[in-house]
Amino acid sequence: MLSRTTHEQRSHVELITVYEICRILTASLDIDRTFRAALNVLAAHLELPRAMIVLADPDEGVLKVHSSAGLSRAQEQRGHWLSGEGVIGHVFASGMPVVVPDVAQATEFIDRTGAFSPQEGHMLAFVVVPLKTDKAVLGALAAQREVRGGARLSDDQRILTMVASLLAQAAQLHDAVRDEHERLQREKTRLQKALQREPRGRHALDDVIGDSATMQRVFEEVHRAAPSRATVLLRGESGTGKEAIARAIHFRSPRKDGPFIKVNCAALTETLLESELFGHEKGAFTGATGDRKGRFELAQNGTLFLDEIGDISPSFQAKLLRVLQEREFERVGGSKAVKVDVRLICATNRDLEKMVQRGEYRADLYYRINVVSIFLPPLRERRADIPLLVAHFIDRFNKENRRQLRVSPEAMKVLTSCYWPGNVRELENCIERTATMVAGDTIRDFAFPCKQNRCLTQTLHFLDKADAVAAVAALAPPPPVHHEPVPEHAPDDGVTRIGPTHSLPGAAGPRAGGAGSVPPEGERERLIWAMEQCGWVQAKAARLLRVTPRQLGYALQKNRIEVRKF
Repeated sequence: MLSRTTHEQRSHVELITVYEICRILTASLDIDRTFRAALNVLAAHLELPRAMIVLADPDEGVLKVHSSAGLSRAQEQRGHWLSGEGVIGHVFASGMPVVVPDVAQATEFIDRTGAFSPQEGHMLAFVVVPLKTDKAVLGALAAQREVRGGARLSDDQRILTMVASLLAQAAQLHDAVRDEHERLQREKTRLQKALQREPRGRHALDDVIGDSATMQRVFEEVHRAAPSRATVLLRGESGTGKEAIARAIHFRSPRKDGPFIKVNCAALTETLLESELFGHEKGAFTGATGDRKGRFELAQNGTLFLDEIGDISPSFQAKLLRVLQEREFERVGGSKAVKVDVRLICATNRDLEKMVQRGEYRADLYYRINVVSIFLPPLRERRADIPLLVAHFIDRFNKENRRQLRVSPEAMKVLTSCYWPGNVRELENCIERTATMVAGDTIRDFAFPCKQNRCLTQTLHFLDKADAVAAVAALAPPPPVHHEPVPEHAPDDGVTRIGPTHSLPGAAGPRAGGAGSVPPEGERERLIWAMEQCGWVQAKAARLLRVTPRQLGYALQKNRIEVRKF
């Protein structure tokens, strides 16, 4: 009989084992990896030489070894049983655990793997418990122990039963997520095929401006996706009009008479976001003087627009996933489940696929929100829409300020040639700022800040593409010059010919003839060389490189060269 101290030690080891396995199983939905790690912990902590997890294969109708500890790859591949066959098959068919004290004396023991067979001079026990849920038996967990003095197989059966329950829950969750992912993929494929079958014509949205081919594709997708209940994920850079598209989807859906509620997930902390979305009960935290409905409840029978969905924390991702799966939640500080019927539209400018690969974003949540993806092109890829947008912003400004402004063709050319990193939002701000400050009734090209070297966006993003191309071309190493051979007795006709020993006056620049007078090959090295030649005076360095000071400033910022000050 075990002493009290030994029994306490065993209980402590079992507690640590269950904790470690729980931590492993909740870290990932990849059961191929987590099950192997769980078996390794189980075998190491309980000193079990061999253990394996057997799962049912519905396609082949047999039980196969899924994961193991102490078995070779060949032994795993040999492990397969029919339902009711041997100890493994009997446990799967009956759903009851079986303990074999000595495998050498058990006629019903069938070892297909070859790893659990009797060994001369050793008494080997075999403990098998079912992996079962409330609905079905998924497989079995089996382990072997060498029976020595003081070993109690009932203790092994108890701890294996607890671990099997955790493994069964993890396997059930994995199957549910896989089935849901497949369903969402089928729905996504169906909608995409429906879009492809739809005859292509001109589409329009009352509250969104765009006549270019790229925006026509967006409008077409909106018209097809709006009538369904599918979750929509709007992708695109900041300022491309994702909220306007979300509103268009809502007001063209059967829920148009319901509320349209929007939440910027990046503007709130995790605690505030949870309270905003789910609401709170009176006394849930300091300042909660009464019950408050969250945005999910306020959007009942309508649409909830979650902007910047890629910026929520990992812990809140799990909470949001539960709401999307169950369509119910509890308020902060409450225990009563609240059911909602809400259509979800999400938006982000983040690369969710790379975030999922890096482990920063839950894959199951990604599959949940990425049912119908609509990509909004940046403004630089739909320049044909800029005149329409400018006319719209000017008309609105004139109505609000009782002006009669118009845009000259030269000014429109400036607007259509800009890069617009802030997209439509930046264009709107530029128009409003220029219209406010311009004198007279015509906006001309020189009225824009970029024409006066005062464009903050241009300074921040180095986005004058013409200057960028010119600067790169100017800073590139000059092509080799092939000179014609000079005759030994050249004619003296009064014309200066540039041969191998001639150069243009001043071409060498300041400090010509010094050790550093020959420019290096690389762009960054060529910049540093020019600045050092000119004592870090940008105007002189620009003349040396034959570029404008503005082009030189762009190149210095692009290459992150800090200008030295003396």
